[in-house]
Amino acid sequence: MRRPGDVHLLDLGLAGKVRPVVVVSRFDPDPPRTLVVYVPLTSQPRSGAYEVAIPTPPFLDARSVANVQAIGSVPATVLGRRLGRIPEATLNEIRGALRYIFEI
Repeated sequence: MRRPGDVHLLDLGLAGKVRPVVVVSRFDPDPPRTLVVYVPLTSQPRSGAYEVAIPTPPFLDARSVANVQAIGSVPATVLGRRLGRIPEATLNEIRGALRYIFEI
């Protein structure tokens, strides 16, 4: 099961390439659809309110940020290998950035 804060590899297509993404959708043991909402991670920060710094966990090669402007959803079955989890405090920062981007 995919849980908020889990980091998986995902093929984002030719321009996006395979990169780590963090699951941000709520855990639902019986969802009406098997979609997972994610925020991609990048090692090329642009700075600003649309990015959240990710403390460098052992499963990432470089310092990274979560780019909430690139939020997306995919069927859970296309998520690649699970790399690990981000800290709950970092997930809460990402949630705050999502509230900012959507003005909620």
